[in-house]
Amino acid sequence: MKSALIVWGGWEGHEPEKGAALFAPFLREQGYEVEVATNLDVYCDEAKMQALDLIVPIWTMGTITREQEQGLLSAVKSGVGIAGWHGCMADSFRNNTEYQFMVGGQWVAHPGNIIDYTVNIVNHDDPITAGLSDFKMHSEQYYMHIDPKIEVLATTTFNGQYAEWIDGSVVPVVWKKQWGKGRVFYSSLGHVRTDFDVPEALTIMQRGMLWASR
Repeated sequence: MKSALIVWGGWEGHEPEKGAALFAPFLREQGYEVEVATNLDVYCDEAKMQALDLIVPIWTMGTITREQEQGLLSAVKSGVGIAGWHGCMADSFRNNTEYQFMVGGQWVAHPGNIIDYTVNIVNHDDPITAGLSDFKMHSEQYYMHIDPKIEVLATTTFNGQYAEWIDGSVVPVVWKKQWGKGRVFYSSLGHVRTDFDVPEALTIMQRGMLWASR
């Protein structure tokens, strides 16, 4: 049986507990033994971390100790997969650039806050996005600072309505990458639990978790 660790906490506005409640049953249905934790100290348990197949972090705007961060990064570097979404993974620890290096990007803005926008699938052959077409979201459109080494699967284009100087900017929404031996998956969709009522957003996240898993 594969094993997954979900760690939720931080800013409550992203509904981390609801996110954990959504994806833990899915992973169990896929045959995973799932542990749900609410304290970052779990990252310090080297034996537990090294034995995992998948980590799902759901933590926004928090702080992490050096020991906790190193436990997490070492596990991924050794081959444990990690998959997450929105600010729950790409706005977790603003002072920790090594963590951001692992993720492959960092949130910096969502001009207009909750708006209508389009997600464009740019890789139709990848198993995470295969069979999906472009789709609409009514949520935060994430403007990201990103690592040029990520493999981009979907993007969004900003129209400049709320920040005219970024008109026409194409920003990644979904990507995957490597960190050492570990697979890293990220989707900027999922500001709140109901964002995953959009079938494409849910499918992408579910497939991304399975892809990232060791």
